[in-house]
Amino acid sequence: MCSSFRSLLPGLRTVAARCPRSQICTSLRTYATEAAPDYDHKPSHYGQPLFQSHPHLLRPNELTPGIPSEEYERRRKDLMDSLPSNSVVVLIAAPVKYMSGRLYQVCADCLPNIMASSYKYRQASDFWYLTGFEEPDSAVVLEKNASSRGYRMTLFSNGKDSAKEKWDGPRTSFDDALNVFKADDALTIKAFPTQLRSMISLYSNVYIDLPQSQRKNVRSTKSLLRYLSPPVNPRSEYETVVESLSSSRRKPLAPLIAQLRTFKSVCEQQVMRMAADISGRSLAKTMRFTRPGISESALAAHFEYLCSLSGSQRLAYVPVVASGPNALIIHYTSNNQVVQDGEMILMDAGCEYNGYASDLTRTYPANGSFTPPQKELYGAVLSAQKALVGLCTEAEGLSLHDLHRKSCDLLRQELKQIGFALHTGDLERVLYPHFLSHPIGIDLHESSHSDRGELYVVLVVSSSLDLEFIIHSRLKAGMVITVEPGIYVPPTAQFPKHFHNIGIRIEDEVLVGEKHPVVLSVSAPKEIADIEGACQGLLGLEPI
Repeated sequence: MCSSFRSLLPGLRTVAARCPRSQICTSLRTYATEAAPDYDHKPSHYGQPLFQSHPHLLRPNELTPGIPSEEYERRRKDLMDSLPSNSVVVLIAAPVKYMSGRLYQVCADCLPNIMASSYKYRQASDFWYLTGFEEPDSAVVLEKNASSRGYRMTLFSNGKDSAKEKWDGPRTSFDDALNVFKADDALTIKAFPTQLRSMISLYSNVYIDLPQSQRKNVRSTKSLLRYLSPPVNPRSEYETVVESLSSSRRKPLAPLIAQLRTFKSVCEQQVMRMAADISGRSLAKTMRFTRPGISESALAAHFEYLCSLSGSQRLAYVPVVASGPNALIIHYTSNNQVVQDGEMILMDAGCEYNGYASDLTRTYPANGSFTPPQKELYGAVLSAQKALVGLCTEAEGLSLHDLHRKSCDLLRQELKQIGFALHTGDLERVLYPHFLSHPIGIDLHESSHSDRGELYVVLVVSSSLDLEFIIHSRLKAGMVITVEPGIYVPPTAQFPKHFHNIGIRIEDEVLVGEKHPVVLSVSAPKEIADIEGACQGLLGLEPI
C-alpha cells in the first residue's frame, strides 16, 4: 500500500465514525443502521421512510435521511424571498413510469387494477428538493405572502386509501402532510385542477415548468394539459387552467431552483460524501473481485450489489465496465464481453444515496499488475488529474472552461514526455474528445438552468461523443464538480504502437473550497501502488 493512501485511512475512519449517515462502518455506530430488538413498525403508516417508521434510517429531526426538516423550509423560503410580490409557484411530482401494463377488472364489485411492471420510482428532482415528499400523484403550490414565513404551502396528494394501499403500500395522510411536511393545507390530488385554477387567478407571476421532454417542443397548451391531467378527472376541467398557465404570466421555475441547488449545504455535503464513499469502496472491492475470464456484466453486478448492501437506493446511471479496447468507447454500457488477461478495465460507476448521485471512474489492470506501457500512460493521466483537482478552489478564479483548457495543456505536456508527437487536433478530436467536468448533486449532471451571467453552454462533439455541459463562469466554494481527464489511444500509426487500444479515465468528485478542494471520492484508490494493492488484496478490502 502506498504511503499516501495509508495516511488517509485514519481520517476516513474518523469521518465515518462522526458521519451521522454512515452505513459502512456499522460497528462504529448503531443509530441509523440498527434498531432495538423490540422495534416493530410494520407495515409503515407513511408513504415514505420517516423517523417514526424507520428510526434505523433517519434521525428525529430529519425529513429525509441526512436532511433536516428545517433545511427544506429554508430552501422554500430562499426561493420565495427571491420572487417578486404577487407570485405563485407550482411543482408537479414525477409520474410513475411503466415498462409494461394493462388495466383489468376482476369483477363488477372490484376496483380496477393495473397489471403492470413499473420502473423503480424516483421523485422529480426539483419537487423533492423543495418538499422532501416522495410520493407520485402529488403537487405543491407555494403562494408568496406577507407572513413571517413568507409564503403559504398547499400539498396535494392521494392521502390514505385502504383499498389502493392494499395493492401499492401505505400513503401519507393529509394530517401528516400538515404535521410532518409542514404544509399549511393538504388536499386530494383530485382537487388540484379546480384549486389551481382558483389560486393562479390571484397572481401576476405564475412560476411553473413543463416536463423536460416537452420544453423544446411546446406548440400549444395541449402539451401542458396532458402533463397536468391525471386520468381520474374529466379533461374539460383543465382547459381553463391551462389557458391561464400559458399566458404571459407563466414564468420558468427551473432556473431559480438551479441557483439554489448550485451550492451544497453542510448536510448535502455529508450525504454526497457518503454516496462517494459507498461507490469508492464498492469499486475498490470490485477491483479485488476482478480476474481474467470474468464477464464485464459480472463486475457491473458486483458493484451494484455492494452499493445496495451499503444502503444505496439505486445506481446513479448505467455503469461503464469497459475491458481492453472497449475503453475507447466513451459511453460503453453494453458490458457484455469477457475480460482478457493483460487488459485494463475502465469502470465508470456511481450510486445514488439518499437522493444524491455519485460519479467516479477508475482504470485498473484485470490481472492486478500494470504492464510498463499501461503504467506509463496511466501515470501521465494521473499526474494531470491531480494537478487539475488542486485548481478547484474559489481562490484560483477559474471557470470549468478554463479548467478544461488547462486539462488539454497538461495532457499535451504529459503525452509529449512519454513519446507522443501530437499534431493539431490529435488531442481534442481523437485522444481526449470529451469535456473535463460537470456539476453533480441530486442529478448526475446537475441542473442545466441558470442565469446567463453565471452559466454558458459548450458543445463537445466528436464521432464518439456529443455532450452538452453547463459551465459556471467561476468556481465558488460549496459547488461540487467532477474532474475526469482521459486518454483513449486508437490503433493508428500516428500514435506509439505500445499504447494502442489503451483507454484510461480517472474521475473524482470534488467539493470546491475557498482555498483548498476536498476530494469526496477519496475512498477509491487511484495511485498505481494502491490500485495494484486493491486488485491483489493488499488493502484489506475483500470482494464481499
